Amino acid sequence: MARRKHKYIFVVGGVMSGVGKGIATSSLAKILQGKGFSVNPIKIDPYLNVDAGTMNPTEHGEVFVLDSGLETDQDMGNYERFLDTDLRDDDYMTGGMVYKSVIDRERSMGYRGKCVESIPHITDEVIRRIHRAADNNGSAISVIEIGGTVGEYQNVLFIEAARILKLRHPGDVMFVLVSFLPVPSKVGEMKTKPTQYAVRTLNSYGVQPDIIFARSDRPIDRKRKEKLAITCNISADDVISAPDVESVYDVPLNFEHDDVGTVVLGKLGLHSPKRTTDLTAWRRFVAQTKRSTPPVKIAIVGKYFSTGDYVLSDSYISVIEAIKYSAYKEGMTPEITWLDSEDFEKRGARALKSMSHFDGIIIPGGFGGRGIEGKINVIRYAREKQIPYLGLCYGMQLLVIEFARHVAGIKKAHTAEIEPDAKEPVVDIMADQKIKLARGNFGGSMRLGVYPAILKKGTLAYDAYKKTEISERHRHRFEINPEFVPRIEAAGLVFSGTSPNGLLMEIAELPRKDHPFFVGTQFHPEFKARPLSPHPLFTSFIKACINKGGAKKTTK
Repeated sequence: MARRKHKYIFVVGGVMSGVGKGIATSSLAKILQGKGFSVNPIKIDPYLNVDAGTMNPTEHGEVFVLDSGLETDQDMGNYERFLDTDLRDDDYMTGGMVYKSVIDRERSMGYRGKCVESIPHITDEVIRRIHRAADNNGSAISVIEIGGTVGEYQNVLFIEAARILKLRHPGDVMFVLVSFLPVPSKVGEMKTKPTQYAVRTLNSYGVQPDIIFARSDRPIDRKRKEKLAITCNISADDVISAPDVESVYDVPLNFEHDDVGTVVLGKLGLHSPKRTTDLTAWRRFVAQTKRSTPPVKIAIVGKYFSTGDYVLSDSYISVIEAIKYSAYKEGMTPEITWLDSEDFEKRGARALKSMSHFDGIIIPGGFGGRGIEGKINVIRYAREKQIPYLGLCYGMQLLVIEFARHVAGIKKAHTAEIEPDAKEPVVDIMADQKIKLARGNFGGSMRLGVYPAILKKGTLAYDAYKKTEISERHRHRFEINPEFVPRIEAAGLVFSGTSPNGLLMEIAELPRKDHPFFVGTQFHPEFKARPLSPHPLFTSFIKACINKGGAKKTTK
């Protein structure tokens, strides 16, 4: 049976990593969506991990969790935020997934005794997954980001799969190269040679880019466009300027200056059902981000920031963006400070005093014992000094431990994650998880993905959501130990959200009469925050921060 005329756009990177392929892919997909087309973005990560769940955040960035529970690369979060949609498992693949599928099929005689090889069997599996994603999404266009940089060994097979797909579907496949053009400080001139070499390398794979996104710290001029046109066998009008901009949310609007949507549709032989690109709501959001408004000062206390001499805020990118969306919605400018939790162990009271000038404090998710007592010290300070506090996943578990120790009289309260033989394990692992860990099964073994929760009326949580049943994404193994819940509740902490059967504690909070905002969630609300639809819990937190700081909102 002939396949319907689906279109495929592959996005690859040149010269260096971190050039912005994910944002370029998100922005291109956003523009095509604005042109009236249904789009499904796909991320291909070449590494051999089966998913992103076991990766260190300081090395690879945030692990983003889909509704299904699949642990993915942080670019999937960018796609969801830009397109304001929930992605599927089919929209993500790794080299590990692909190889595992082929090997599993070979072991079950799925290839009927054939010699299984990288080509065609690995490349065919990649193509099969791309087709399946398109079919399951019912989309018109797939925008597929291939991770890594042109010239790396590990992504060659994925580029080869894209080449074969173009051979099988002439006219329906195009390639976009996102490449860096440096401006050496001592030279003072934008250099095109590294991009020329990236194109030559891509050509050696049998692939010619149709469009080049010219990434640099400044716009590319016409002379350089013409130079790339001559040396890279491409029209000067197909070299799109992609300079550094104030925020990633400016990128779709910047691309529109070069009419990227029309250029792409022309190459794919498509006609837009809309006369102009509809980015009205997006433009309104971007305009909000640029207004001169009062600051709301938020401290994020974590341990995944430092990497050598640099600060890697990507470890908590969804949290950071969620703060921004709610702050902008409330007419405020977010001022976010990243603080290492270990400082609050080493410097003690001196470090804690510095927290007083913040309007709110967030402790995000994480694993392990490093910096844990520092986080608990911060939580106690926020509770006692009436500073709005939002704890996410681990941040909720530590909230409960702090309250149990210093209010409920459970002096040795701890988490079994850090102290397996804890005498008072207020936080403990689920029984089924113990079996998995005993077998050494760490990957994909947590409570992952969407789970429902029931909220109690009259609580901060209910006031934020304005409904009694919610659904949020999880990523954790440990839970609040139900054996300690009665003692903790008797001391004044309210578990305002629970699983439908009442056994799992999903939200903990202090009543409004005791604290303006002291809330922890076992789930990760940041995974569902979007520029055009901020998350209600983050918005409630920001409102409490505004009241604490005495700042007045601007008129929206």
